Amino acid sequence: VQLVESGGGLVQAGGSLNVSCVAFDDGSMVYDMGWYRQSPGKGREAVAISGWDGERINYLDSVKGRFAISRDFTKKTVHLQMNSLKPEGTATYYCYADTSPGTWGQGIQVTVSS
Repeated sequence: VQLVESGGGLVQAGGSLNVSCVAFDDGSMVYDMGWYRQSPGKGREAVAISGWDGERINYLDSVKGRFAISRDFTKKTVHLQMNSLKPEGTATYYCYADTSPGTWGQGIQVTVSS
């Protein structure tokens, strides 16, 4: 499996961004997928995880009600819609697929200016 992210960029606080991840996979994407982020000097944290069926979803407490993860099994993509962004959301966002072993995307930068 290979993961390729797109989207991200620079936005003012309160704004919205969407990041997307395409899974180049010959199979049927029967694994959990999600988004992690890492800020300078901090560890990588799980932001939003979608179960293999697209129905078991978990969010980082600080993004609940503002972020939404969704999967398109036909297009083999996973999206993260980020609304009401805050400066602390500035980070490199990584797509992750819970394959065995796990697979990471290359990371995409999201910068939220105050």
